[in-house]
Amino acid sequence: MSIANTLLGLLESGPRHGYDLKRAYDERFSAERPLHYGQVYSTLQRLLRNGLVSEAGVEAGDGPERKRYAITDAGITDIEKWLASPESPSSYLQNTLYTKVVLALLSGRGAAELLDTQRAAHLAKMRELTKRKTGGDLADALICDHALFHLEADLRWLELTAARLDELTERVRI
Repeated sequence: MSIANTLLGLLESGPRHGYDLKRAYDERFSAERPLHYGQVYSTLQRLLRNGLVSEAGVEAGDGPERKRYAITDAGITDIEKWLASPESPSSYLQNTLYTKVVLALLSGRGAAELLDTQRAAHLAKMRELTKRKTGGDLADALICDHALFHLEADLRWLELTAARLDELTERVRI
């Protein structure tokens, strides 16, 4: 996910402080991995330097002064282009899970155990996401569904690989 484009999109509703942007980003897009303040401010400085945002005032607070940032016309054009462009579908041809299975087979270790352990981890994550989905709002449901569908595809691959393990073992050792 592009942090810069996401911050630009959040600024379209009106000027905000870096703190407000971080909070909005974390609430909407990154509950599991909150954005660091340093990332927010370094991204805002880059957007400012590139003319995609401007300073919209400074307010005194209890601590340091708080700058407000606003999206510029160039920023709006940039976010429109980003939103209109499709994401490149990932083919997952260099997947870590696949690499682990092949390396386990090459080294004579148990790939079946690796697959079982991974299956258990996927199922635990799926239970966690299902719980979050049922207790959350529509945004939670959408992001959880996205993750669940990917995990389901991984589970299908794990099952297929487990079913082909004998054949794969023969081919890898040749």
